[in-house]
Amino acid sequence: MLRTNQLFLDYIESLYDKKENKGNIVLKSFSKGEEILVQNQKPSHIMLVKDGITKCFFVEENGKEYIVEFLGRGEIIGEIELIRNIPCLCSIEALTDVCVYTLSISYFQSLIKSDLALNNLLLDVFAQRIVNTSSRASYQQLYTTEHTLGQLLELQAQQGIHLSKEDMAAYLGITVRSLNRALKNLI
Repeated sequence: MLRTNQLFLDYIESLYDKKENKGNIVLKSFSKGEEILVQNQKPSHIMLVKDGITKCFFVEENGKEYIVEFLGRGEIIGEIELIRNIPCLCSIEALTDVCVYTLSISYFQSLIKSDLALNNLLLDVFAQRIVNTSSRASYQQLYTTEHTLGQLLELQAQQGIHLSKEDMAAYLGITVRSLNRALKNLI
C-alpha cells in the first residue's frame, strides 16, 4: 500500500553529497495538499521522495479519481514521462509535508546514458511496479472490500496520516457510498 525504496534513496543521497552535483540535485519541500506533479502536464524535474507520503492518482474523463499508489521514501517520480517524452500520466499530491530531491532533466538523462547503477535501479523499479499492479488486481478480485479497507485503516494508523473518505474510496476503486457500507460492516 505504501511504496518505499531505500536503495534508490541511498543512491540519490550519495549523488547529492558530491560537490559536483550541487546544482543538478536540489532539495525541495511541498506542504500537505500541494500538487507535486499534474496529470497531462510536462514534468520539469525528476523527483525522488526523501521524506513524507504522497498519493499518485489519475482523474478519468468522467471526473472520477483513482489512486494508483501511496509513495514514500525513495520512490521516484516523473521518470517514465521523461523516458517516453510524454506528459504526466498521473498527478502526485503531498498527503503529508514532503521533501523531494529534484534532478534536472538534462542531468538525469546524462545519468541514464552513463550510470549502470541508476539503470539497474530503474529496471528494478519498473519490474516492481508490474508485480505490484498485477498483485493488487488479483488481490482486489480475491478479497472483500472490507478486508482491503481494514489494511488501509491500519496504514493510516501506522503512518499517522488521515485519508478522506474520498481518498479511501478512490484507492479502493469504489464509491463513497460503498465505502460507508464497508465501514459500517467493519464496526
